[in-house]
Amino acid sequence: MADQTQGAIMDRIRQEISTVGRRLEGMDNTMASLTAETKSMRLDIAGYQSRVTGLEQRVATVETHITSSQDRDQELIYLCSKLIDLEDRSRRDNVRFLGFPENAEGTDIHSYLRETLPKLTGLTFGPSGVSKSAQTRPQAMGRSQSTPPNHNMPHVIHADPPTPAGGPYAWNI
Repeated sequence: MADQTQGAIMDRIRQEISTVGRRLEGMDNTMASLTAETKSMRLDIAGYQSRVTGLEQRVATVETHITSSQDRDQELIYLCSKLIDLEDRSRRDNVRFLGFPENAEGTDIHSYLRETLPKLTGLTFGPSGVSKSAQTRPQAMGRSQSTPPNHNMPHVIHADPPTPAGGPYAWNI
């Protein structure tokens, strides 16, 4: 009986060792597949790292371009403001007259304005008078009287300051 018990115990131990061996083989297979998946993941991660690095470089380039564009926008806003200011300054010496009928000036607008300005404003101008005049319309010759009048912008220089007729003070025009 002792031999039988000992034989039964040995059979049981062999069965358990066999079961443990099968389990270890299953674990080895699982470990091999996990190792293969881990290697695949490492390769994927390396690929993602290079892609992320490339994307970071592109983002940095785009941010640089955006900053540059914003700087250019600010400069453009400044230059537009400067342009508007300079245009306004250039217009300050101009006097705009509206409502003159077409062709009232004839062929010489300077003579017409030298004669008409003192009548309209009551001012007397020195010999320098009107320095230039810009007609802000196409050549008026040949237009009908029913066409609405356009405007002229004379630049009055005041080397000899204009004064009101009989007045004690000078006008700045």
